Order: sequence, then structure tokens, then C-alpha cells
Amino acid sequence: MTTYKVLIVGGGTAGITVAAQLKKRLKAGEIAIVEPSTKHYYQPLWTLVGGGIFPKERSEREEKDYIPDGVEWIQARVTEFYPEKNAVLTDKHGEIGYEYLVVCPGIQINWHLVKGLKESLGKNGVCSNYAYETVESTWENIRNLNEGIAVFTQPNTPIKCGGAPQKIAYLAEDYFRLNGRRDRIVVKFISGMPSIFSVKKYADALMKHCQQTGIETLFKHNLVEIRPEKKEAIFINLDTQQELVQPYDMIHVTPPMGPPDFIKNSPLADSAGWVDVNKSTLQHNKYQNVFGLGDASSLPTSRTGAAIRKQAPVLVKNLLSLMKGEALTASYDGYTSCPLVTGYDSLILAEFDYDLNPRETFPFDQSKERYSMFLLKKYVLPPLYWHGMLRGRA
Repeated sequence: MTTYKVLIVGGGTAGITVAAQLKKRLKAGEIAIVEPSTKHYYQPLWTLVGGGIFPKERSEREEKDYIPDGVEWIQARVTEFYPEKNAVLTDKHGEIGYEYLVVCPGIQINWHLVKGLKESLGKNGVCSNYAYETVESTWENIRNLNEGIAVFTQPNTPIKCGGAPQKIAYLAEDYFRLNGRRDRIVVKFISGMPSIFSVKKYADALMKHCQQTGIETLFKHNLVEIRPEKKEAIFINLDTQQELVQPYDMIHVTPPMGPPDFIKNSPLADSAGWVDVNKSTLQHNKYQNVFGLGDASSLPTSRTGAAIRKQAPVLVKNLLSLMKGEALTASYDGYTSCPLVTGYDSLILAEFDYDLNPRETFPFDQSKERYSMFLLKKYVLPPLYWHGMLRGRA
């Protein structure tokens, strides 16, 4: 059995960022990443792809080009964790050992939990930004809708970037308005969550935007079924369990998400299925030589790339301290950020911590819609990701 000093499960945003920072402090060959995918995606761009701003190809790169020099890439899937003997089992390379383990495989999209969804994607007005294969169908539906009802959904599960489901609704509404169709199209945002956003300052600004633009909102309603032949979406009122039948001409679905099955069924999981880590140190609550970060972790904050950008250096510092037998002093405060696109020239930049207190970067009120912040999302954040985070520089 091959053993590595540090084994990283997951080669997405979190895994590559941690590897890029760690490799500066460890020897070549001491770190390995287990990741089956040959492609790496900058998924925050998919909102703009769905809004017709960028082609989807702008979001895709080769995974091999972002594996840091000196880090080994094991192209396989982890199927089992054996933390008692410091090993994982993979589908193609058998057991792999480790001295220290970092677990960050991302979140699992559960298309199957909405009846009729998977087979309807890309057809009959059903679309979603949540896969590279389907994101272009969103733009097709938006630009081809001349009249009717446009529905945008959010599930009541944790998801990647809690604000993303509403961003595409705002872009669609703006497109309809700019192209003289708005008076013929009803735009509805229907969410399984209790409110539009978890931080009051930004929630107030977003509800004001919906009121000003005429977007109808409905909360505590979870999508459970798509009936494509009738163009009907079935929602359940989470308070009363009553069924709501919502007609649509186009519907953008944010699917339910959850911990990956191989995490949920492992000794590393908490009762909800996430990697069970200390919310400050990112160290596993049971196994001291295991750490976790990113979307598959139990960290009680919004799952975003910005959160990972702050989590990674904390994890790296604490992991190196553990190797030296020192106390784990680095602490993560729950910082996360969600660039809430509200139109083709406006954005609210939400930044906050575990306590839902705003943690704003700029010396102005970021709850106000600004063109400058839209430009940040469009032109600054993508290169910061590819050339900063993934290279261990940001």
C-alpha cells in the first residue's frame, strides 16, 4: 500500500487550493490528490453563462493543468474511509495510506429527489445552471421566452452559494425588461427557505429589488415534482404540507443537494452526513489527523469559493502545527461571500460570518446595487480564482 504524508480527497476548489499552499512547505511526492475528474470548472461563472454573458467553455479547464508541481494526482474515486488504520479505499488503485488526511470532495447534486427532473432537463422549458451539460439550456429558455410564466426555484437543502438560485431570476427579469417583453412575462421566485437571504441587511435589499422589479416571491415551498407534459411544477408547503401546482412556460431548477454518499456512509460523517469538523480549527472532531473544508464539511456557513479561500490557510496552518506537535492556533470565523447579481449592470456583494454579521471589504455599503461590483464578478474574480487561489497565491 502506497502511503503519503498528506492525502487530499477531492481536486476541486478546496483540494487544489490546499495542495497549492501545502506544497510550499512539504517535499515533492509527499502530497497526493485523489480526484476522478479530468476537467476543472469555475462554477460561479455558470450564472453568467445562463444569462448569456459568457459561453460555457470559459468556465472549463483541464484538471491536470492545476495539479500543483510536486503533487501526485491519483485519478480515482474514494469509496471507503478507514480512519482507524489511516487509509482510504479507491475504485482503481485499491487502498492508499496517509499520515494526514484532508477531505473536501464537494457537494452532491441530487437530481433524483425531484420526480421527473432529470429526464426533463433541457426540454419542455426545464433548465438548470447546475451542470456544465445543462447550463446553456438556461440561456436558450430565457432568450426564447416571449410571454408566459418564468419560475425560478430554490430547495430547502444546503446548496452551493445560497444566493445563486435568485441571481438567474434577476438576470432573466432584466433581460425580459431590456427586450420589451417584461409586461408579457410573470417572473416567480419560489423557495423552500424561510426567507430570501440569511443576513437581514442583504435580505432587505433583495426584497426591495424584487418589489421594484415585480418579481413574485414565495417561501417555504419545496419543489418535489416536474410534470413536463403539462408544464406543471409541484411544490409542497413546508408548514402545511399542502400541494401547490404551479404552471410554467420556463422553469429554472436549483436541485436539492447534500453530502456525497461515500462521505455520508463513512466514519467521518456527522449525524447529517457532512465531514464532522471543528468549526474554528477545521480538524475532525474524532480523528485528530483528519481535516475537512469546503462544501462537504459540517462548517455552518454558506458554501462558496470565497469561504474556501479563507478556510484553506487556516487548515494549512493548523495541519502544519499538528505535524510539529504544536497547538492549533489558526481560527476560521465563518467568513463567506456571495456576489448577488441583480441585473446585467448591478450586483450586491454580500460578505458575512458565522453570526450573520456583515464583514464587508469595501468602504461603502455593499447592500446597494452597484455596477462596479458587477464588473468585479465578471472580470476580477475569475482570474483571481484561476491564477490566485488555485496557485496558492490568494
